[in-house]
Amino acid sequence: MAEKIKVTDLRSALELLKTVPGQLIETDEPVDPHAEISGVYRYVGAGGTVMRPTRIGPAMIFNNVKGHEDARVVIGLLASRERVGLLLGEKPERLGFLLNEAVQNPIQPVTVPNEKAKCQEVVHYVDEPGFDIRKLIPAPTNTEEDAGPYITTGMCYASDMETGESDVTIHRLCLQSKDEISMFFTPGARHLGVFREKAEKFGKPLPISISIGVDPAIEIGACFEPPTTPLGFNELSIAGALRNEPVELVQCLTIDEKAIANAEYVIEGELIPNTYVREDQNTNTGKAMPEFPGYTGEANPKVPLIKVKAVTHRKNPIMQSVIGPSEEHVNLVGIPTEASIIQMIERALPGRLLNVYAHSSGGGKYMAVLQFKKSQPSDEGRQRQAALLAFSAFSELKHVFIVDEDVDPFDSNDVLWAMNTRFQGDVDTIFIPGVRCHPLDPSQSPEYSPSIRDKGISCKTIFDCTVPYHLKDKFKRAKFMDVDPSRFAPKLFKK
Repeated sequence: MAEKIKVTDLRSALELLKTVPGQLIETDEPVDPHAEISGVYRYVGAGGTVMRPTRIGPAMIFNNVKGHEDARVVIGLLASRERVGLLLGEKPERLGFLLNEAVQNPIQPVTVPNEKAKCQEVVHYVDEPGFDIRKLIPAPTNTEEDAGPYITTGMCYASDMETGESDVTIHRLCLQSKDEISMFFTPGARHLGVFREKAEKFGKPLPISISIGVDPAIEIGACFEPPTTPLGFNELSIAGALRNEPVELVQCLTIDEKAIANAEYVIEGELIPNTYVREDQNTNTGKAMPEFPGYTGEANPKVPLIKVKAVTHRKNPIMQSVIGPSEEHVNLVGIPTEASIIQMIERALPGRLLNVYAHSSGGGKYMAVLQFKKSQPSDEGRQRQAALLAFSAFSELKHVFIVDEDVDPFDSNDVLWAMNTRFQGDVDTIFIPGVRCHPLDPSQSPEYSPSIRDKGISCKTIFDCTVPYHLKDKFKRAKFMDVDPSRFAPKLFKK
């Protein structure tokens, strides 16, 4: 039954999950979007780098959101690798390979007529009496000290004013007033940042659409970064390849830009040139929101501002949200990271990398485990070359663990076993100091160590937990009888 449901948008994704036990739950209990939704889901299925107790669990729909009678909120859609595999039709351990294939075979988006766009079933213009995005969109506040309500899975779509090239990325978006949204850019890390800076140089506003609640293939495809997807590469084409059909866009109603046609919500607006606000101007907490390393990010004192022109949505819309440090972030950014590493290493060292896992403890960004096979004496040392290539494939990577083919890279206990029995700290640790990484790691600052020259610079490290090729015969794991366990425990091992 499950395989008959074709996923094309958020609603069909939820319908698919309903057919699989343990993947989706709903509640009619009244819930406050201010901190309570995330507070609940922390226990249900957040996982990731969220402070314990937490766990990997089902996605969750809140049907009774205070202050928003006609809307629901879904959280945790991609907060389990198993669920991502289910939604993309691939084994969880092969998702990096699936995305690598999609990047290499892109299918460009197409534009459909406005009357066909489900995202424009209901329209609210900014000049209408009582217009207020905070009332129209049930954007949750992750914690009680957040700068404000955040849109955490908004697909931000904009175009280069000179070339016309377009792209989609996910950014930290805080609702600041009835018609204003602040937009945080990691310096130098996103294509839309280049588009914004170019528009600002010309003194012109940059039209931008924010599509919320879309096909999960779009969300994952949007999380690729250079060099895998260079400037000018429209990442919606990755989602097109994953679904083997183009993503449908629609012309916005108030700006010269497009949006995702079957999104639950679309915000139409403009990034105003030379206009900035303090991210926590309404709360003065000094905090922004919980970020992927597991800490609450500092409020940025100067972030660009979007002026909203309109909000459109489907009838009875579903707001989608994510907890910043959750397993959902791990999968959103980590699986594209894996694909980027696979692509880079396979080009240079074909056939040697068996798999890669962007580990949960690094939020999908800071840590990768490479499963590498040495087949001949000349392969010794190439495992470390592969680690160097991984750093080149994804600049925000901080730690790389390398394991042999008999170690499961997705099993942390197995990786630590390899570290305990196939690793000597003074021989197998390679330090690469003074390299730019990511500013959200609080240890990457001059305050932590005087050896660090600037915030976001780190010592990248390789942990080589592989057996030297000439000693492979001395490190063979105990062999057990290969049996069919379903004969003896059919409930645990269903065929």
